[in-house]
Amino acid sequence: MLAMILAAGQGERMGRLTQETPKPLLKVNGKPLIVYQIESLAMAGVKKIIINTGRLGELIQETIGSGKNYDVEISYSNEGSLPLETAGGVMKALPLLGEKSFILTNADIFTDFDYNLLPKNLGPSDAHIVLVGNPKHNQEGDFVLTDGQIFESGPEALTYSGIGLFHPRFFKKYMPKKKRYPLAPLLRKSIEKKTLSGQKFTGLWFDIGTPERLDKINKQYTRNK
Repeated sequence: MLAMILAAGQGERMGRLTQETPKPLLKVNGKPLIVYQIESLAMAGVKKIIINTGRLGELIQETIGSGKNYDVEISYSNEGSLPLETAGGVMKALPLLGEKSFILTNADIFTDFDYNLLPKNLGPSDAHIVLVGNPKHNQEGDFVLTDGQIFESGPEALTYSGIGLFHPRFFKKYMPKKKRYPLAPLLRKSIEKKTLSGQKFTGLWFDIGTPERLDKINKQYTRNK
């Protein structure tokens, strides 16, 4: 199976930390965030990974290289200084991803999620996403999970983890004719068509969105070692 790691974000909320370092290269316990994702994907049997990059993306490519050190093949989709947002970035990279389902994950999360837990195929669904309990910065949640199906609203909403399994048709069916576009509207279109399934993950998961969150996980991770 192939995977794509989303690494083209500007990292503006990280302040001075990302002035000269792309967010995916910020470290937890001395290791870049993106490396944890690469290693987890490789452990799950992924052999080829596409990484999209934006500002300072050359530093990611210089650091990660061809993937040889991680026993995977890594290719890059460079978006330049103006990232295409999540859906736009995937659309640009689709020629590299082929015609089968692929794992899509954010570079700026820290998690012990086992990618083997994702379904082996999507069946009638266009995509399958992983939801987690709501962190403090997103207490209202994003979507509702009921019997393996995703709904837009209802009680006990959960947060989208930034991890999912997507078929190329998801983007071809729901993406408007725009180069820059986020993922959330496409997920909602898929919900309307009842083609979005999901699962809940209760393990370690952090969205490294601010310097404070990065500092917190560094302290917690070091303490638990």
